[in-house]
Amino acid sequence: MKIRVLFFLSIFCFSCSKVTPRRPIQPKPSTTILKETIKESKRLNALENQKIIDVIRRDSTTNYLVSPNGFWYTYVNKITKDSPIPQPGDVVTLAYNIQDLEGNIIYSKEELKTKTYTVDKEDFIAALQYGIKLMKIGETITFVIPSYNAYGVVGDGKKIGINKSIKSTVTLINIKQ
Repeated sequence: MKIRVLFFLSIFCFSCSKVTPRRPIQPKPSTTILKETIKESKRLNALENQKIIDVIRRDSTTNYLVSPNGFWYTYVNKITKDSPIPQPGDVVTLAYNIQDLEGNIIYSKEELKTKTYTVDKEDFIAALQYGIKLMKIGETITFVIPSYNAYGVVGDGKKIGINKSIKSTVTLINIKQ
């Protein structure tokens, strides 16, 4: 009986001692992974931007403008008279196509049909959301859009692959306020 009591008493005493968990040999904090991901994304974006700049340089007959929103554009048909431009909440009607950087049609205007879009209230290609606000009724603009302002790392799941830069020629047909 004394042995049993002693046995349980010893188990009780030793089980109450504090066990210190082992630390990782070389810990890698999640912030390091995040920093590496950001660094790699910046490198890929710089390569993509350089590719776009090379395409624009080859098209020496066209004058491209740089948007502060991360895309390039050129007027195909510019309206010089004073006309309204779309404001947030306006409903615009537009026709557009999507091409790759070499000019091959991915989606034609006929495939995409005429689009009705509420400015800043609906989801649409990020660069075109900004670009439409530069346009007047009747204008046609070609946008050169890096992937991070288009369909990004996922593509569209159909014809546009991952990290694909695109060109889109947009004609603004109407603005309803």
